[in-house]
Amino acid sequence: MGKQEILDYTQNRELSWLRFNQRVLEEARDETVPLMERMKFVAIFTSNLDEFFMIRVGSLYDMAAVDNKKLDTKSGMTPKQQLEAIYQAVAPLYKERDKTYAEIKKQLKPYGVCGMDFKELEQQEKKYVKKYFKEQILPVLSPQIVDPNHPFPHLLNKEIYVVANLKQGSNMMLGIVPVPQYIPEVLYLPGHDIRYIRMEKVIMEYLGLVFDKYEVSDKNYICVTRNADISPDDEAYADNEDFRFIMKETLHKRRRMAVVRLETASPLGKEMEKYFCDRFKITPECIFRTKMPMKLGFIFAIADKIPDSMKRALIDEPFVPQPSASLADGSVMEQVKKKDVLLSYPYESMDPFLQLIREAASDPDVMTIKITIYRLAKKARLVEYLCAAAENGKEVTALIELRARFDEQNNIDWSERMEEAGCRVLYGFEDYKVHSKLCLITYRNKNEIRYITQVGTGNYNEKTAKMYTDYSLITSNQEIGEDAAVFFKNMSIGNLDGVYNHLIVSPTSLKQKVLALMDDEIRKGSHGRIVMKMNSLTDMDFIRKVSEASQAGVKIDLIVRGICCILPGIQGRTENLNVTSIVGRYLEHPRVFVFGTGDDAKVYIGSADMMTRNTEKRVEVACPIFDPKIRKKLMHDLNVMLADNVKARKMLSDGTYRKKVQGDRPVNAQETFMKEALNARRPAAVVHKKEKESLFGKIFGIFRRK
Repeated sequence: MGKQEILDYTQNRELSWLRFNQRVLEEARDETVPLMERMKFVAIFTSNLDEFFMIRVGSLYDMAAVDNKKLDTKSGMTPKQQLEAIYQAVAPLYKERDKTYAEIKKQLKPYGVCGMDFKELEQQEKKYVKKYFKEQILPVLSPQIVDPNHPFPHLLNKEIYVVANLKQGSNMMLGIVPVPQYIPEVLYLPGHDIRYIRMEKVIMEYLGLVFDKYEVSDKNYICVTRNADISPDDEAYADNEDFRFIMKETLHKRRRMAVVRLETASPLGKEMEKYFCDRFKITPECIFRTKMPMKLGFIFAIADKIPDSMKRALIDEPFVPQPSASLADGSVMEQVKKKDVLLSYPYESMDPFLQLIREAASDPDVMTIKITIYRLAKKARLVEYLCAAAENGKEVTALIELRARFDEQNNIDWSERMEEAGCRVLYGFEDYKVHSKLCLITYRNKNEIRYITQVGTGNYNEKTAKMYTDYSLITSNQEIGEDAAVFFKNMSIGNLDGVYNHLIVSPTSLKQKVLALMDDEIRKGSHGRIVMKMNSLTDMDFIRKVSEASQAGVKIDLIVRGICCILPGIQGRTENLNVTSIVGRYLEHPRVFVFGTGDDAKVYIGSADMMTRNTEKRVEVACPIFDPKIRKKLMHDLNVMLADNVKARKMLSDGTYRKKVQGDRPVNAQETFMKEALNARRPAAVVHKKEKESLFGKIFGIFRRK
C-alpha cells in the first residue's frame, strides 16, 4: 500500500473524532440553545470522551505494546505518536469544557438551578448536609488506607474516589474512600429551588470524620478511565487488516484494563502526581484536571425536576413524533401491501412498524416473522409482539447480536425472554457482528407466498427512535422480499457469501456495489453526481474511489456526522468534494447513498457506514428505493441538509470545521423536518374489506328500513 499516495488527502481517525466531539461542545456554547439543553450537550461531550478513552485510546495502548512500528494508513503515525497527539488535542478541550460548564451553571442560577460548593451553603444547609452525611453516608462508606500492610486497592473504571494524605504521629499514608455506587450522585437541599451538592464534595468535606484518628491534608477526588478490554475483532482494529492476527498471536502481551486517563478535581502535588504515575504506569500527560463534575448523568434528572413554569425558558419545546403522513388509520399491513412506506424518525413515529408486527402476530395468513436485532430499549413492545406471534403459532426467528457494545446484558435478557416464548433465537457469527436492520414477514395470499420487508438505517429501539434521526422502509416488493428470505436462510446456516438481486450485503457485496455505482458516475465525468450520508468514513478503498471521482469531475457531497478521514479541497485530489457535518438537537444517524440525478438516480438506504469494520467485518444490508415518491422525499431531505446553515458545519482542507454563513435565510434541517412532519396531511382513513361489508350491510339496512 503506497503510504505517500494517500497521506496528502487523508487524516487520522482519532483526531477527526475529537473534532466531532468538539462540535458537540460547540452546541453547548450556542446561546440560541436553551440552557438545560446546553448542559445536556456538556454531558454528551463528557460521556463521548469517556467512551473514546476506554475504546480508542485503550486500543492504541494495546497496539503500542504489541507493535509500535505499525503506521496508521491515514496519517503515517505510530500508535505512540497517535497517543501523544490525542493527549495534546484533549488538553484544550478540557479547558473549553470547564469554561462552558461554568458559564452555563452561572446562567442557570437566576432560575434557581444551583450546583453548590460546600462553602456556598447557608448555615442551615450545612447542618442539614452534615446530619445527612452522618446518618446516611458515613455508615455505608468503605475507607481504606495505603501503607506497607495495606496494598493499593484496584480502582474501578469511571468511579469516583476521594483521596487525601493522612498523618498519624510520624507515619504518612494515603487515604482512599470510594464514593459508593448505591448512594445518590447528588444531595438535593431543602427548599423550592433546585439546589444540590455533589456527593463526593460532601464526603471530601467530612473526611476528618471518616479518618478521625489521622491528620488529613491534600484532599482531592479522582477518577480513572481504563482500557475497556474490547475483543480484537471489533472496530478498534478494523482499519488495520492484519492486526487481529497479531493480537491473537501476542495476546499474552496485552495490557488488560490498563489505566489510560486519570482525572483529578484539584491539581496534584508533585509527590502525589509521581505516586499515581508510578502506580498506574502512566505519564503526567495522561492526568487531566477538571473543575466540573466527573460524572454528569444527574443533569438529565435535574432537567426532569424543572417546574413547568420554567421549562419553556430552559428546555427545548417538546416535539412528539407525528403519525406517518403516508398512512391512514386502519391496518398498516393492508396499506403496505399496496404501496411502499418510508418512516422518518424522530419526526414520524415508530408506531406503524410496531403495529405492523402486532398485526402480523395475529394474522392467520402470516406464517413467519424474521428479524435482525442489534440494540433494543429496556422496555420493548417489539419483543412483546414477537413473543405473542410465537405464542400464536407463527415461526419467529430473531438474529440477536450479543456483542452490541454496552448493551450486551440487555440483549442477553431479551434473547432469554424470546426463547421462553418459543422464538427461534440465533446469535450471529464468531468473527462478524450482525449490524443490519432487516425484518421479513412471510404470509400466504391464496396459493402464493408473499412478503413484507422492512429495511432500516437505525436500531429497533423505541427510545432512541425519538432521539436519533433514521429511516425505515416498509415494502411489499416481491423481489426484495425474496432477497430478504435468502438473507435469513443464509444467516441461519452461517453463509456469509450469499448472492442477492437487489439487496447489497456486507461483507460480500456492499462495498463492491457502492464502488461500482461510483464508477458509473466517474464515467459521466463532470455530469456525475454522488451524495452520501453516513455517520463515519474510514474505509480506504472508498476514500480512494472518492478521490478518483473528484479527479474525474464528479460533484460529490458527503454528509458525515462524526469521523471523516478524507480531506476535501486538496488540489489534484479532492477539489470536487464537499464534506458537511450536522450536530443538532437529534443525533444524525441515517445512511443514504445517491448516485446520479433526477429520475435516473440510484438511491439506497441501509445500516452501513463507509468504515472497514462495516464493509468487511460486519453483516450490513442496504436496499434500493424503487418508489418515486420515496426517492423524491429522500433527495429532498438531503438537499435540505446540504442547505442547512444553522447546525451544519463545512470541513476545510485541514480537517477543521467552519459554520456556514447564514445570510438572509437561516435553514435548520432538523427544525425544517419537524415543521414538515407537523404540517403533513394524512390520507383519509382506510376502510378494509370486512369493514366495508359490514358498513355496506348497515347502510343497506338503513335504506331498507326507510
